[in-house]
Amino acid sequence: MDRVRRWNAVGSAAGVLGWDQQVMMPEGGTPARSRQLSTLSSVRHEMITDAETGELLDRLADADLSDERAAVVREVSREYERADAVPRELVEEISEASTEALQAWEAAKAEDDFDRFAPHLERHVELKREYAEHIDPDRDPYAVLFEEYEPCLSMERTEAILEELRATLVPLIDAIRESDADLAVDTFEGQFPEDDQEALARDALDLVGYDFDRGRLDVSSHPFTSGNQFDCRITTRFDESDPLGAIGSTIHEYGHAQYALGLPKEQFGTPLGDDRDLSVHESQSRLWENHVGRSRAFWERFLPVFQERFPETADATVEDAYEAVNQVYEDNLIRVEADELTYHLHIVVRFEIERDLVRGDLAVEDVPEVWNDKYEEYLGIRPDTDSEGCLQDIHWSHGNFGYFPTYSLGSVMAAQLYAAAESEIDDLDARTADGEFDDLQEWLAANVHRHGSRYETNELVERATGEGLSADAFTDYVEEKYGELYGI
Repeated sequence: MDRVRRWNAVGSAAGVLGWDQQVMMPEGGTPARSRQLSTLSSVRHEMITDAETGELLDRLADADLSDERAAVVREVSREYERADAVPRELVEEISEASTEALQAWEAAKAEDDFDRFAPHLERHVELKREYAEHIDPDRDPYAVLFEEYEPCLSMERTEAILEELRATLVPLIDAIRESDADLAVDTFEGQFPEDDQEALARDALDLVGYDFDRGRLDVSSHPFTSGNQFDCRITTRFDESDPLGAIGSTIHEYGHAQYALGLPKEQFGTPLGDDRDLSVHESQSRLWENHVGRSRAFWERFLPVFQERFPETADATVEDAYEAVNQVYEDNLIRVEADELTYHLHIVVRFEIERDLVRGDLAVEDVPEVWNDKYEEYLGIRPDTDSEGCLQDIHWSHGNFGYFPTYSLGSVMAAQLYAAAESEIDDLDARTADGEFDDLQEWLAANVHRHGSRYETNELVERATGEGLSADAFTDYVEEKYGELYGI
């Protein structure tokens, strides 16, 4: 445990430098930051793969351990075995490539120039193929990379859930587009100054209970959350024509932060004080964004706050706000601005492209055209620029291949967890409408946050809800909610 705490402290330090790079660092700082992060990555890798770590794990292999200690050994063994298979030099090279690619991606997106980012993407693909081959040369490299983000659910099960979502959502979205329902989608049209939107985002965070003594709200090109149970910071972004987008992304990131801040403080730096994985992390952000932030009950409480900041919306009703925040778009190209349904088709596009890149079935130079073709096929729209197409997400600049499926897995898990919370908390909607979130926060803390990585994903869900992970709660939820909204 002492060894684990030390190498995780190095990882935490690297996390702060990564946050700084995206939020505060001057543009010219990249060369130094690249070296700093590469060095820390290498140091952490050496600490994990030190011979003594392997010897300690060997001694514990047949030990009679408590459930908690067995969980620690399981998680450390998984990390050690993967890290030990990868040369330190490759770890350093991946870290350097990520730092350089981030700056190139930001410039390429700003200038709508995919060719500027393409060499960095090509390098990442090659490095991550090599990384996967070191871990297991006999397996699908994309499946190996997916395990970095979701180590407990198989690729086969994930693909089955994604297919179930597509089978449910495509006909539902088609029915919505054929519906004669006239939702109040223009409720929040207009120009909303960024400074006032930031004040509104802080109002939203105050309402749901974000602990600013252990966090910050800043602006970044792509919203993200970074930190631990003592210091967890969130970022958002603003579009003066889209105040709902900023509110949605802020509440989404709050869900991530609330998970991190709810992890056991006394276990900081150990698996028992670390999040389970990204699927569980995304379940927390999607639960707050969708099941809370898009609910009628939330807008009963929050609409007056919105109208106080923006008096020009004084005529809007709660039902107007509910319809506006839940409209299903026909022409939205941006994942982080997507509605609750088409969002998952955005995920499928990314999943299929990055899977084919890693498997060698797609060339980097063909990504923009394939991306646009898939958007036309799945969503009926085609990007005019790469900035609103294949350059819109930050993930590939970090080499994070295998990350995107966790968003959909998290949404499925969120629906299942929220349904369980509703069944155990008396009149949860009324509490939300009154701005009382303590009971929901305590339920999530007791059933998810406090366990850290003690349980694997499916067991964690089963303990919280009584059933293993399933898409049933999600499909029931969206069919009921959007059937009522659109009269289908």
